[in-house]
Formats: sequence, structure tokens, C-alpha cells
Amino acid sequence: MEYAKNKFQKKLFLNFIVITFSRLLLNTSRRFVYTFAAAFSRGLGVPLTSITSLIAVNQGTSVLGIFFGPLGDRLGYKFMILIGMSFLAVGMLAAGILPFYWVIAIAMLLSGLGKSIVDPAIQAYVGQRVPYRRRGLIIGMMEFAWAGSTLIGIPLMGLLIEKLGWQAPFIAIGLMALISVILVAALFPSDQKQKRQAYRLQETLILWKQILTNRSALGALLFALFVSIANDNIFVVYGAWLEDSFNLSIVALGIGTSVIGIAEIFGESMTAFLSDKIGLKKAVFLGLGVSACSFAVLPLANQNLTAALASLFLIFVSFEFTYVTFISLCTELAPGSRATMISAFYAVAGIGRVIGAVLGGKIWEIGHLPGISLASTGFTLLALIALVWGLWGWKRDHK
Repeated sequence: MEYAKNKFQKKLFLNFIVITFSRLLLNTSRRFVYTFAAAFSRGLGVPLTSITSLIAVNQGTSVLGIFFGPLGDRLGYKFMILIGMSFLAVGMLAAGILPFYWVIAIAMLLSGLGKSIVDPAIQAYVGQRVPYRRRGLIIGMMEFAWAGSTLIGIPLMGLLIEKLGWQAPFIAIGLMALISVILVAALFPSDQKQKRQAYRLQETLILWKQILTNRSALGALLFALFVSIANDNIFVVYGAWLEDSFNLSIVALGIGTSVIGIAEIFGESMTAFLSDKIGLKKAVFLGLGVSACSFAVLPLANQNLTAALASLFLIFVSFEFTYVTFISLCTELAPGSRATMISAFYAVAGIGRVIGAVLGGKIWEIGHLPGISLASTGFTLLALIALVWGLWGWKRDHK
């Protein structure tokens, strides 16, 4: 009996390694185009704004996550993970083999769809397989795949571009995604058949009405929109900025991006160890204030690489701390419809990233770094105003 239990735990642990590896690929595929946008624009012979438009297409698929979650409940989590990783493999391999702009556009669409399909399925799989007392540990470990995409994935992609050309990262990610598909198919247990409850449109509409008539929830959605615009506005052009201002090589640019990964880990750690002690509401306002200041002083860092990397570190630490802390607060804004609230939050944040990706490329062409700084600062202040309006007089229901 004890042997069977240990064997099950080892297999489950192996499955979570495969899950983390899969998420690392998905996150890298989403984020590496930001860093090397200038290199891809040269390789394809298109303007930088054409590449930032591809990023917008990829981010736009985040909105579809609210539909793929229920699909996983009906069709099975293993099945959805296989579908999502297959989308990633096909898209990336096609982009690496066929170097045409429209193929890259389809690849970014498939990559985004893959992430929108896999992420809800993985979270549900963890909830199904892991005891509640250990769920936070497992999910926390899997979140390394987000910061790991900038600490490990993007520097490796930079090396590949430097040595083998701009198409190499697409082929590498595609081949590794194919390996992931094989591992999931071979190692994961078959999906369990569950009794399904009938879908009731009326009940769903009632939940959405509760969100849209709740001032605190509306403030949270506006916050998600504005803060995501502000962050992606700089994220889509920071690679072009570093390359243009400091003549960084592709490899150096990839390594420099590790600063963002370190910042994200630091920000998440601050949320874990400080936000509860400060108070979630106060922590969010503090983080947002630091974020606005970090965007405002960005042009001052344009003459020195160390100052530039330090500024990016501060931007992403404050953003990650604010964003992750606010998700914790967000779960209490509409206690009667938490899942709907969170799915709405992620969907609106996805829309904000699309807008930020499109605006970033346009603003960079017109106003360069001062324009980016001004726009991101302005949108961060709008997020602050939305929070003040939404949370004015709000108190947590302790019932």
C-alpha cells in the first residue's frame, strides 16, 4: 500500500515537472517577441509597429480564457493540455520554416490560443489532483514558469538568434512543444468522466449583472485595463530602446532581460511576505504609486545602461507586486461570484495588453522614450483614480 502511494506521488511530481516545462514554453513564446521585436522587424523587412501588432494579436487571445475553462470541465483537462500544446508546436514550427509575415501572425495567434487553453486546464488539473493543504506550494512552484521565461527562456532565444538567425527560436520552441505533447500523452492519466451540470445562461447573466452593478468590481476592471496598458506600452519597446540607445547585441539584450525575471520573482516574494502585513488595500496603493514614479523618471535613465536596467527592475518589481497583490484583493470584491470576477479581471487585463501593445509601437515612433514614459505614467494614474473610485468606502465582508 505504501509502495503504491509513493509510486503515485512520484508520478504526480513528474507530471508537474512536465506541466511547468510546458508553461515555460508557452510563456517564452508569448514574451520573447517583445524583447527581440527589432530583430524580427529587420528579419521580416517590416516596420516595428507590424511586430507590435503581432504581439497584440497574441495578447488578444487572453480574452478567450473565459470560454476555454468550461470546455476543459466538459472535455477533460489532459485533452485540453494536448490541444493547447499542439497549437503551440504547429504554430512555432510553421513560423520557423516559412519566414513570411502572415505565417508569423498565425503562429502568434496559435501560441496565444495555446496559452489560453492550457492555463485554465492546468489550474483545474492541480485542483483535481493535489490536496488543498499542498495546493499553494505546487501552484507557487509552477509560477516559476512565468519568471523563468525571462530568466532562462529569453536569454536562450537570444543565443539562438545570434548563432542561427531570427527563425531559430520558433523552431526550438516548436520542437520542445512537440516533446511536451508526447510527454503529456504518455505520462498523464486518462481524463476522468464527471457528471456535468446543464449550462444555464440565465444564471450566468445574473452573475455578470452582479459584477457590472458593483462599483468595487467595476473599479477593479478599470484598474486591470489601465495598468495593463501602462505595462505593455513599455514592454513592447524596451528591447528596441536598449538596442537603440546602448547598441546591445542580441545576446546581451537577452541576458539583460533577465533583470525583468529577477524583478518579477522579487515582486512576487514581496506580495507573499509583505502584503498581508501592510494590508492588501494599502499595499496596492503603495505599489501603484511607486509604479507611477518609476515610469515618470524613465527618461533620466537614457544615458546609462546600468540606470536603464535599474529603471526596468523598479518598473517590473512595482508592477508585479501591485498586480499580484490586487488579485488577492480582487477575490473579495464580489464574494458571491468570485470565479466570474476573476475571469472578468483577466479578460479585461488581456484587452489592456492588446491596447498597450498597439499603442506602444505607435508612441515609440512618434515620441520615443519620453512619449512612452508620459503615456505609461498617465495610464498608471488613471488606474489609481479607478481604484480610489472603486474602493472608496469598501470594506471586506467578514461573514
